[in-house]
Amino acid sequence: MITKHVDVLLVGAGAMSSTLGILLKQLDPSLTIAMIERLDDVAKESTSGWNNAGTGHAAYCELNYTPEKADGSINTTKAFDINASFELSLQLWAYLVDQGALPDPQSFLSPTPHVSFVWGEDNVEYLRKRFETLSSHAQFAGMEYSADPEVLKQWMPLVMEGRDPNEKVAATRVTWGTDVDFGSLAHHMIEHCKQAGNFDLYVSHEVTAIQRQGIDWLVRAKNTHTGADLAIGAKFVFLGAGGAALLLLQKSGIDESLGYGGFPVSGQWLVCKNQAIVKQHLAKVYGKAAIGAPPMSVPHLDTRIIDGEHALLFGPFAGFTTKFLKEGSFLNLFASLRPSNLLPMLKVGFTSFDLIKYLITEVLQTRKSRMVALRAYYPKAQDDDWSLAIAGQRVQIIKKDPKTGGKLEFGTEVVAAKDGSLAALLGASPGASVAVTAMLEVIEKCFADRLKTPEWQARIKTMIPSYGQSLIKDTELLQRVRHHSLTTLKIIPPST
Repeated sequence: MITKHVDVLLVGAGAMSSTLGILLKQLDPSLTIAMIERLDDVAKESTSGWNNAGTGHAAYCELNYTPEKADGSINTTKAFDINASFELSLQLWAYLVDQGALPDPQSFLSPTPHVSFVWGEDNVEYLRKRFETLSSHAQFAGMEYSADPEVLKQWMPLVMEGRDPNEKVAATRVTWGTDVDFGSLAHHMIEHCKQAGNFDLYVSHEVTAIQRQGIDWLVRAKNTHTGADLAIGAKFVFLGAGGAALLLLQKSGIDESLGYGGFPVSGQWLVCKNQAIVKQHLAKVYGKAAIGAPPMSVPHLDTRIIDGEHALLFGPFAGFTTKFLKEGSFLNLFASLRPSNLLPMLKVGFTSFDLIKYLITEVLQTRKSRMVALRAYYPKAQDDDWSLAIAGQRVQIIKKDPKTGGKLEFGTEVVAAKDGSLAALLGASPGASVAVTAMLEVIEKCFADRLKTPEWQARIKTMIPSYGQSLIKDTELLQRVRHHSLTTLKIIPPST
């Protein structure tokens, strides 16, 4: 028995679902939308500030987005794409602030310089080439580079204090970087959707079945406290439940889900809340990743502001668990095994030796070894100032590959039914930072006919002025929309 019927059902209440919900509400306020979340509140899993990297990934400081090619040149393709994607997120947030749909941007976003830091002659040479390559393009114009320890002391005093003066070091800095509290942002977006009307939120409800019912979908859920059943019929279903999205996609039975598997990676942070130390560091300082490390495991010393609380986070230290969610089950990985994904998963298991070796090394780390890793970035770090915290769970994509039989993907991917009635977001890094780009892809795939109408075209270009145009190629457009976004979100002063 269907207890409710809606136009759109969003499963999961994190960064992705909240972004899609507010986009659709802006495009058509009359749409009836329901959201189901298994936990007791929204944005508690990977979207929570304590569970994610929270940088606002823009490729300014993440060195894994700019690998060095065999000939010594720098591959910038991913950096340009991710930077352009984050600009779309900034444009949407700025629009929502302008419209009053989001509160003061300082409630979810803080200006924080993005810094890349390396040591050793080879790494310094790599960073210099990276800087020269990126800064010659409009997207990264204004990036600073220095190998002068005295300059670096101004940029990141904790990182330089107590360091060997004979050590070769270098850094780049982008002053208009951000620290984004995606948990707070998701709360604000969902609250606006509720106030807009025709929007129902069901927390403490776990989806138990997803079935076709004619041209629509029937989604069944159970209240995790009372055991009461809920059945919702929907014209369109989005599965934006983080690591659990794969299991939900498999429940749907759509052909497009075949062959997909997941590789879960857990994480831990060292956290400092000693304000005497916290106040001395205002930056996201990223280094080079270990061989085989997944993207979200690139070491960084981060300024974080989460629910108004200032802290420093270092890590993350990766680990392995069979859970797909931090609040999930150890049976998740085994439950995801299907005849269609068994071969790809075995192939990845047999060929990902660097990753497996890296994870084993990380799992075996002690408190002492983690502090040693921290002191490479903060030489004078004291044990008593830092505590260990469990980060969020990530599930990397495993999919079929015609050449190798299976491959491990470190990005995000939208998987949609052929008729556009259901879509899921799989994968992890760069995650929430590119939520707008990912959710625009969902709309393009699943609301294609409506998106072609003059009404939706006008509305989407009002929300995201650069929609349908290239920020990589159009310098004037980039500079115009970036200035509006950065000033509206109070990342830079209006006069800049």
